[in-house]
Amino acid sequence: MRFQLLGPLSVTDGRDVVMLPPSKPTALLAALLVRPGSVVSADRLRDIVWGEEHPTTAKTALQSCVLRLRRLFAKYGIEHQAVVAVAGGYRIDADADTLDLLHFRRLVEQAASSGNDSELYTLRSALALWQGGLLSNVPSDLLHRDEVPRLAEERLRVLERVCDIELEHGRCREALVDLWEVTRVYPAHERFAEQLIEALYRTGRQTEALAEYHRVKGHLRERLGVDPRAELRRLELAILRGEDLGRVEAARRPDASTEHTATAVTQDRRASADSSESPASAERDSLAGPVPVPPPPLPSVPGFTGREHEVGSLVRLLTTERPGGGSERAPLAVLSGAPGIGKTALALHVAHLVSGHFPDGCLLVPLTRPDGTPRPGEEAADELRHALHAGSGAGRGRVLLVLDDVVHPDQVRPLLTAHARGAAVVTSRMGLAALVATHGGTVHRLGALRPEQSQALLTAVLGRERMAAEPTAALPLATACGHHPLALRIAAARLLTRPRLRLADYAAWLRHDPVGRLSLADDPRMSVPQRLDEALRRLPPALAEAHLRLASSPHAPLTTAGAADLLGLPEDTAEQVIERLLDAGLLEEGQPGAFWTHDLLRVHARRTAGSSAGHAPALLRPPRHGEFPQLDGTRPAAVR
Repeated sequence: MRFQLLGPLSVTDGRDVVMLPPSKPTALLAALLVRPGSVVSADRLRDIVWGEEHPTTAKTALQSCVLRLRRLFAKYGIEHQAVVAVAGGYRIDADADTLDLLHFRRLVEQAASSGNDSELYTLRSALALWQGGLLSNVPSDLLHRDEVPRLAEERLRVLERVCDIELEHGRCREALVDLWEVTRVYPAHERFAEQLIEALYRTGRQTEALAEYHRVKGHLRERLGVDPRAELRRLELAILRGEDLGRVEAARRPDASTEHTATAVTQDRRASADSSESPASAERDSLAGPVPVPPPPLPSVPGFTGREHEVGSLVRLLTTERPGGGSERAPLAVLSGAPGIGKTALALHVAHLVSGHFPDGCLLVPLTRPDGTPRPGEEAADELRHALHAGSGAGRGRVLLVLDDVVHPDQVRPLLTAHARGAAVVTSRMGLAALVATHGGTVHRLGALRPEQSQALLTAVLGRERMAAEPTAALPLATACGHHPLALRIAAARLLTRPRLRLADYAAWLRHDPVGRLSLADDPRMSVPQRLDEALRRLPPALAEAHLRLASSPHAPLTTAGAADLLGLPEDTAEQVIERLLDAGLLEEGQPGAFWTHDLLRVHARRTAGSSAGHAPALLRPPRHGEFPQLDGTRPAAVR
């Protein structure tokens, strides 16, 4: 025979289940079973059975109740499960074979020492032991006040861990089944709300994810007068930015003890595809020195669209077997283009597509700090060696390097030397011709998206339902964004936060200031003007001024002769200025000898030039020796 405590209190022989009637002996049995093997004082038992204001005869009545309980055991042939009288109280002994609560805890302990797949199966088996409302047939206010929440917390910890494992392995749809139910039963439980929102977002249901966040936020404010915790707010921000949430970092496995302990769950919030933040540094051990920590998985790019030609070309480059058993130089690809044009997004998307060909992993190495200053190549190379040593391949196998936001070829060369066998995808606003000249490789110059690609990106972020409601508004909105990937993602994120805002109205609003209004106030990185301002700061002042003058000019297309007139320079010097602006991603070349500036860069240049009116223009005089970068063989000031 077996007691079933995780639901209505009952007794079963494995075939038949006998539900105990609501009675004082049932309350007494429940009070002893929730603390199996422990002595429960007589005073506590009287409070549980009769309430805190029990009658004066409760002491004698308790003894009578114990006798009735023993008779009940005899009726069901479980006399061996005796209620033991001890000094000051009573105890009932049980084990995992006779009490489902202990069986549940044993399964949780077993799961904690197993691998993830086995852990999930074992925890699911443990949850299956819970059958309906906990102690629903036990008439004791004290038990329902003190013990039921404690026991329910054990179940919630396990369910939380199960959902973490599902999310960790990308089984978001499976997790949704549990999360919809538990978030409705526990509407103020923020961790379950966080898991539900993440699962919705990672299955492409961004609108529902944000709606769920606002439901939780409204419930907490209206019922409790508090705001959502920081983790939930960061999750909302990550969704608005369009970040890839990646895998959920494994939670600490639930403790099988009877005492409540908070579940430690850490969300791995990846940076967005265009972020330049460095990977987390390794933990330090005070005695043993640095402890190698394997680098995190590459972030992916939600809603990636377009670039079909570039994707196909890069995949072929990185997956084609090299003749001679790999003795040739490892593949190298350079992705260049204007700020925010999607270079990092393309690199990460391709890295995920080819990851199976790089058994020792893919590493993202930012070459620019968050403030826009370049990192020294040797510093990044040391970081790379440390990451390779911490990884499973220990630097010996094939690794794909994504070297992000490179400013100068000298930053890349030490990295290629640090792991000569690894392929590399380099993103840079510069063309990096000198790197290609010394190390070979392919160059892919990225421009704005095609109209159909822009609409596909908006659909991927906003959802088909929102786009279908205004089928003619998508193209004007994409045009207002200049078909620029960063601008499109910013616009889509703003629209997600305002579900009643029509796309057509938003596009009309954008057209009045297409640069200044393409920003998200809660993250300076998600800002077209900030990104373009940073691009100008990387240039020597004279070259930045040349860009502002040329981009502000109404003449299009731009020619070398026209640039010479606008800048007041000889044609040979103007030609070199154009070459430098082309290399910096601030000019595009159409037909040979004809150049143009992206619409957003033109608007930004007019705004910037207007705000700096009154300053003496440096180009009104002949350029000094070395004033324009690299015209005299010197390195740009940004990397000196």
